[in-house]
Amino acid sequence: MASPRRITKTTVDRLQPGETAWDSEVRGFCVRKQRRDAVYALKYRAGGKQRLYTIGLHGSPWTVEKARNEAVRLRGAIADGVDPALLREAMKAAPSFDEFADRYLSEVSDVHKKATTAREDRRMLKLHARPRFDGRKVSDIDRGDVARLHAALKSKPVMANRVVALISHMLNYAMEKGVRPEGPNPCQRIKRYAEESQERFLTVDELARLGAAIALAESSGIQWEPDPAKKVKHAPKPENRLAKIDQFAAGALRLLLFTGARLREVLHLKWEHIDFDRGLLLLPDSKTGKKAIVLNAPALAVLNGLERVGEYVIAGEKLDKPRADLKRPWNLVRGAAGLDGLRIHDLRHTYASFGAGGGLGLPIIGKLLGHSQAATTARYAHLDSDPLKRASETIAGQIAAAMSPDATSADVVPFKRPAAT
Repeated sequence: MASPRRITKTTVDRLQPGETAWDSEVRGFCVRKQRRDAVYALKYRAGGKQRLYTIGLHGSPWTVEKARNEAVRLRGAIADGVDPALLREAMKAAPSFDEFADRYLSEVSDVHKKATTAREDRRMLKLHARPRFDGRKVSDIDRGDVARLHAALKSKPVMANRVVALISHMLNYAMEKGVRPEGPNPCQRIKRYAEESQERFLTVDELARLGAAIALAESSGIQWEPDPAKKVKHAPKPENRLAKIDQFAAGALRLLLFTGARLREVLHLKWEHIDFDRGLLLLPDSKTGKKAIVLNAPALAVLNGLERVGEYVIAGEKLDKPRADLKRPWNLVRGAAGLDGLRIHDLRHTYASFGAGGGLGLPIIGKLLGHSQAATTARYAHLDSDPLKRASETIAGQIAAAMSPDATSADVVPFKRPAAT
């Protein structure tokens, strides 16, 4: 056996069939020349037995340096008690991406995530990930696979980023469960697309129009016109073309405006969750867990004005189940108010924007909205101008007083450049 020396490409090129060269830098790393090809391998001991692990054929992708780096990585895994040969056998029996997706949904999404999030996980996998990785093993998914899927969804940047985030969680879980080799997650270096903010805040005039539209839809109804693209033989007379919304839909929209609550928090609200004495909605569960929402006078007036026809405050067709959505009533009043494109979630943003503009402070607004992270409330920082102005006045006043002890901030006048002589 020849003395070990650092393996180079020249070393590999000079090997004769049947010869083996051992590396002097990485213990056990070697290259053996077969009849035609040179093969990189690692000799190691595990479980009291000596083993020879094949890294790969010399060429692409296994250059000398890449093979040596892989040998270093393998020796680190061996030191941690991992047998590369046994792990490779396990990888051969690894489940398909489709099979592991089912496991992830049942063991992670359905157990540790909100029901709405779990449903969204299923939808994203069904529409995007499963078709892309059909027939592939979860252990074989690499960065190129994920990058191509991300690029295919470029026209939907938000969805593209969400799908990559979900796959990243799945692959981490696959490594944790031993059905994918330990190593860098291939999703880590995928550059996410920029996501344009969709936040919109209603002005005072827009709020007045929306309030009037809700009141009109609840009382006499909103005039509608037949779709000109559809041939309607027996359209109602103009005076009979009125669409109305029930008291519960109107109440839900007002509660969203007066409390800044999320849509599901209002639609799933039960009468037993309301503490009228203390003026609180005590929600047992929400997006951020158990939560209390402060009720103000307008919100209490809405609640007191609703009929109690079941356990849910916003009654739907089935009294024993929460109302599914507010799509039809929302589209009706939004159109009547001339606010096309406005989302229901923008009512929550509007509630926050009025608080920020009123100088209430972001920490207070975050508590009212039930934000678990201060960074979530920070999106309203640009609206929180009054506290900044007051702080600026205070600081400048103190500086001015220090510069001229006999003067007050009111005595300070703007500096004027002297006229040219």
